[in-house]
Amino acid sequence: MLNVFKKIWNFSKEEQVNIKKSILAGFLHAVFNALEFGAIYYMLVNIFSKTLDYKAIFICLGILVISLVGKIMTLKISQMAQTHAGYFMAAHKRIEIGEKIKRVPMGFFSSFSLGRLTTIATSSLSQAEMWVPMLLVLVLGGVLNTLVFVLGTLIFNVKVGLVAVVGVIVFFIVTSMMEKKSSANADKMTETQTRLTKEVLATLQGMQVIKSYNLGGENNRALRKSIKDTSKILLDLEKSVAPYTVIQRIVMGITTVAMVYVSLKLNLSGELPLAETILMIMASFIIFEGLIGAGSNMAILRACENAIDSVGFIDSMPDMKEGEVSESIRNNNIVFKDVSFSYDDRPILKNVSAEIKENTMTAIVGPSGSGKTTFCNLIARFWDVNSGEILIGGKNIKDYKIENLMNSISMVFQDVYLFEDTIENNIKFGKQNASHDEVVQAAKKARCHEFIEALPEGYDTIIGEGGASLSGGEKQRISIARAMLKDADIIIFDEATANIDPENEDKLKEAIESLTKNKTVIMIAHRLKTIRNAEQIIVLKDGEIVERGNHEELIKNNGLYSDLINAKAKAESWKLNN
Repeated sequence: MLNVFKKIWNFSKEEQVNIKKSILAGFLHAVFNALEFGAIYYMLVNIFSKTLDYKAIFICLGILVISLVGKIMTLKISQMAQTHAGYFMAAHKRIEIGEKIKRVPMGFFSSFSLGRLTTIATSSLSQAEMWVPMLLVLVLGGVLNTLVFVLGTLIFNVKVGLVAVVGVIVFFIVTSMMEKKSSANADKMTETQTRLTKEVLATLQGMQVIKSYNLGGENNRALRKSIKDTSKILLDLEKSVAPYTVIQRIVMGITTVAMVYVSLKLNLSGELPLAETILMIMASFIIFEGLIGAGSNMAILRACENAIDSVGFIDSMPDMKEGEVSESIRNNNIVFKDVSFSYDDRPILKNVSAEIKENTMTAIVGPSGSGKTTFCNLIARFWDVNSGEILIGGKNIKDYKIENLMNSISMVFQDVYLFEDTIENNIKFGKQNASHDEVVQAAKKARCHEFIEALPEGYDTIIGEGGASLSGGEKQRISIARAMLKDADIIIFDEATANIDPENEDKLKEAIESLTKNKTVIMIAHRLKTIRNAEQIIVLKDGEIVERGNHEELIKNNGLYSDLINAKAKAESWKLNN
């Protein structure tokens, strides 16, 4: 139990003050609750001693009023504090996760399940914000409430109090056993929730394929299995703690009977006055009230521990090491020196050496899987090389602060991702503090101002998640507008002109020409005709550079580049025969 409380305490960080406040209010609530029994005892003593008068009645009523007001106030304070702690604790943690994700290498996203990450950021943290502070206070409040009553019975009579102590200890032992059982199932629950989230994401992302092949409903077995598994594990969690709940009730019943028996026996022997006997009997029926809630809530709290552990897993991910050089990159010459890189023990680049001169265009070509995209991603330090080094401006890119390195690089990806926000805010990703006029100028240069203005709300039009409401060419041009707004000295195009319809291709080319003027450009392209004018073409095959030179030189070599050009020409002239 203490381990769970310690984890929650460390997890809460900025909200520890509110949790302290809530626990203190819970303790005072238990004291005010016990005060009611003080009023009852005072009344019983006066009744049995036949000294009851209006003064005694008013004193008793005064104590009851104080107790009632105190309980209402402490309950309100406790609930407000725990609610504040829950929501802000999760908010702080989500921000921390967002900041953490920005600091980990891109390789993390290749090896870490998107479903699991989504579960942690949504389900796990929602579970924490809704339940953890409230359950923590309920558990501690329940324990404190019981301890106050046990202490009270010991003060009135040690023998009756010892019966209560033994009963409470046995209750705690049973509760501890229940916690361990629920903890084992809680691990499985987190696992199944992650699988369910993964399957839901896969289903939503692949809905077009599912519909076209009629794989919905009964045919979507993986999703249905995940739903059934989640239901089963939740049911198993309830079943696993049910026997212990029964045992808890038995312990409570035996302890209550024992306390009543001892109280009556002591009264018959003259050791316990009638007023105290009645008070002890009343206490025997409510002494476990706090522990009932604490016991059942502790099982749920233990399950919430897994949510905290899963968030802790992200915190434990190593940050990408950052250099100390904070000066702006002035010379944009890029040099690869014997660079090798592997992914999951699979070699991607092997001893690659190359130089990309400042303010020139270098094209990277090669068959699928040759390492073109990896070559570009290593420049932006999405991953770190296994051996060798990459220099920009004569310095190893690892020596630069990541912010300074990324300020010098703009990337236009093949698969453009646009956020569910206004078009203007999507373009502003290139420069957060840009004015509206700057955004418009960038859009005009990227040849997307015209179609933006034709939208219902212009630049304030909300686009669907991922840019679903725009065509491929329109998304690409918005991506180029982002890069123009950023105005970085190094531009990387990853298949930027692939899969673009002819109508958009000319506008996209104009946008690219505007963006790349007086820049250091690295471009990957399926459409080889788009890179014929490159000062340098690097040809990759199986992670190695097999050719380099300009278009004319490589054509004369009759090597792989020439083969790719010829294969592309054949593909473009191919026709479907009826």
